[in-house]
Amino acid sequence: MKYFIIAGERSGDLHGGNLVKAIIKEEPDSEFKGFGGDNMQASGVEILLHYKQMAFMGFIEVLQNIFKIRGFINQCKSEIDTYKPDAIILIDYGGFNMKIAKYAKKSGIPVHFYISPKVWAWNQKRALKLKRIVDFMYVILPFEKEFFAKFVWEVNYVGNPVMDAVKSHKPTASNLPSKYVALLPGSRGQELKNMLPYFIELASRKTDINFAVATVNNLDDSYYAEISKMDNVVLFKGNSYDLLSGADAAVVTSGTATLETALWKVPQVVVYRTSKISYTIAKRLIRVPYISLVNLIADKEVVKELIQDEFNTDSLAEELDRLLTDTEYLANIKLEYDKIIKTLDVGSASENTAKLIVENQKKASSVS
Repeated sequence: MKYFIIAGERSGDLHGGNLVKAIIKEEPDSEFKGFGGDNMQASGVEILLHYKQMAFMGFIEVLQNIFKIRGFINQCKSEIDTYKPDAIILIDYGGFNMKIAKYAKKSGIPVHFYISPKVWAWNQKRALKLKRIVDFMYVILPFEKEFFAKFVWEVNYVGNPVMDAVKSHKPTASNLPSKYVALLPGSRGQELKNMLPYFIELASRKTDINFAVATVNNLDDSYYAEISKMDNVVLFKGNSYDLLSGADAAVVTSGTATLETALWKVPQVVVYRTSKISYTIAKRLIRVPYISLVNLIADKEVVKELIQDEFNTDSLAEELDRLLTDTEYLANIKLEYDKIIKTLDVGSASENTAKLIVENQKKASSVS
């Protein structure tokens, strides 16, 4: 079976790589081409475009790069036409992948979507469009199955790939301080420009605390130049799970890392800041009460979220003090973390999804 697989960001590449390994285990003669990154390539995918070139975020930022994005979409369609895959596998990255799903559907190619676009967060009627253009949907958050049922669409809840990654990781020794607070500023250049100035102010104020900053290899070292000069800050260039496994607390930019931090049972405060225009647009569109995956899964505030203007050095320092000293507060956070872990622990998401893809693809092939 020939698959064309697309992931447009770092986490999608990680989960895509694990999914490809699981599919090959189920179907050893499978072939893969697509858009992705190093993890997918190491798993056996011929990468035609690296996700580093596709990482745009925020409404304004996307508009500024609209012609470049359109070029990537056209390139993707052309690669699909040339490769003639038996199926398309799409991983998250909603704006781009929904366009490719529509094209594949018109071309008569079965579409498997792993990790649904967050249509439940804003413009929920997009679920109807997804239903029209996607043949098989595999969701990773428990509440998504119930959400799509409102649109008379039965999707597959397969568990969460972050759980797989955390359970399989064996922390390695490092030169980190014996006690420290982890700082996770994100994996995109735009995120670092928005977040790091506040992390620098925090470290300047809290000189009695050691901080360790999670860096990513897809960004130039110059992004971290200023914060690296601070005496109570170290840069951590290894796997962020090694960083989280020994942290006393964490300041985490909203995204997949909030869930990863919870699964490592590290008390955290979730932060986020974007451009004023992007935030104003998002504020009007968002239809969920929280931004972090931790609080969304728990359906209540488990960890503090400091968003946009609420994200400042004073509020950040205050919440960090609470995370490091308030034992009752910490106990409640860890109790809620345990409930989240129990909810998500339904077996390997990669293996569950791979089995369903292979099974569904065989059914689709037999019908055609």
